[in-house]
Amino acid sequence: MARRTKYDTHVQPRLEEIEAWCRDGLIDEDISKLLGVAYSTFKEYKKNKPALLDALKRNKAIADIRVEESLYNKATSKTIKKMVPIKLKRTYVEDGYVLAEEYIEMVEVEEEIPPDTTAMIFWLKNRKPTEWRDKRDVEHSGEMTTNVNNMNNLSEEELRKLAKLDGD
Repeated sequence: MARRTKYDTHVQPRLEEIEAWCRDGLIDEDISKLLGVAYSTFKEYKKNKPALLDALKRNKAIADIRVEESLYNKATSKTIKKMVPIKLKRTYVEDGYVLAEEYIEMVEVEEEIPPDTTAMIFWLKNRKPTEWRDKRDVEHSGEMTTNVNNMNNLSEEELRKLAKLDGD
């Protein structure tokens, strides 16, 4: 009979919890701590246990899609419907007893949420880096030459004249 590992006792029985943690945005290191397993061991389990790797990948992808959708919604304008009160609640109290109440009436209204500039910039820098990157790569071509060899034969007086011309 094979010896049981921490995978058998600490990880495999908690795969559903691991999936939920991934959807909540936890990273592998945090998950290994919650399981009571060393991070190095957890990385080995990911290599050797397909069920664990699948649970992590699938549920991290779900979390990533949710965040991407939220970023997209934040970067673009959106109309949402929400309930708002149109009449305030009033309570009349006399000697600690409630005498009368006026209830709140709720109506559904549409609200336009404007796009968020920071979200737009983040989106564009990642989706279109060649057009929106802060740092531009500029490539120079051509040849650079110097006249150092020609100056080796000049006297000190001739060098001073050249230096004076460059300064003007």
